[in-house]
Amino acid sequence: MALRQISRLVSNTGNSHDRDILKPSIFTKGALQIHIAVFLFGFAGLFGKFLSCSPLYIVLGRTFFAFITLYLYARLVSKTILLSFGKKEFFFFILQGILLAAHWWSFFFSIQISSVAVGLVTFSTFPLFVTFLEPLCFKEKLKPVDIVIAGAVFIGILLVIPEFDFSNNITRGGFYGIISGLTFAVLALVNRRNARISDPIAVAFYQNLFAALFLVFPVLFLKIPMPLFSDLPDLIFLGVVCTALSHTLFIKSLSYIRAQTASVIAGLEPVYGIILAFFILNETPGIRTLIGGMVIIGTTLVAGHISRQEKIKPS
Repeated sequence: MALRQISRLVSNTGNSHDRDILKPSIFTKGALQIHIAVFLFGFAGLFGKFLSCSPLYIVLGRTFFAFITLYLYARLVSKTILLSFGKKEFFFFILQGILLAAHWWSFFFSIQISSVAVGLVTFSTFPLFVTFLEPLCFKEKLKPVDIVIAGAVFIGILLVIPEFDFSNNITRGGFYGIISGLTFAVLALVNRRNARISDPIAVAFYQNLFAALFLVFPVLFLKIPMPLFSDLPDLIFLGVVCTALSHTLFIKSLSYIRAQTASVIAGLEPVYGIILAFFILNETPGIRTLIGGMVIIGTTLVAGHISRQEKIKPS
């Protein structure tokens, strides 16, 4: 289903303007790569609606096909060494896999019970958690501007969530979207701790591998109905294209563009996802969700700009 939908969307938008933006004089190779990667990140959220199976199976399929693809890429293309690490690194890979599984499960569950827009916007709160957790984890000072930014993000959350009634699907979806943001923030901090250990492709491979292994246990013991055979193409597309390919493009783009540019473009993930949901799923977000989303996304972009300005100041 997803493959047919995106094929139709691409064919309907393949005009001369689209061909023009591919010219090197307008976009660099790195910028094009990261835009494609972030587009695919946003598109991944729609699979919470494309697939009717449990989010546990969605994430299991995503991580399973992703780690197989990354393994083949590492062996045949990038020649990345995957087995050069010790016990400490092995522990961190397992932790990253568990966090990745929890992040994606809560993300897809949020979208299934509410909407793509709610899931993506509330997930975008993860910089709020990084703001408060990073000083604790790395013994860094919490600045007054960080508290102001956190307050603005909280206002955005209040706009997205209509009422504090857990029987309301939008409220529940927002709650699990925030859990997705929290687990992603913790994963980002673990990645920062683990960044010097291995090649990014190897890290992505082991994250997906251990996430898949971790999800086997709840799938077996909870006796969750299996996906339909017709779901298999979508699961493969989600794992190969929206996960393995998108992560590889994102990593490769950093060879051509600055991290500053990458972080700004990455903030477009919910924007791409909401636009795709509108055209493919006919899903129109409410005005409160749109306003709350603009507050959250705008605040995180401003926070990123402030952080970068502080890093380049002379000591």
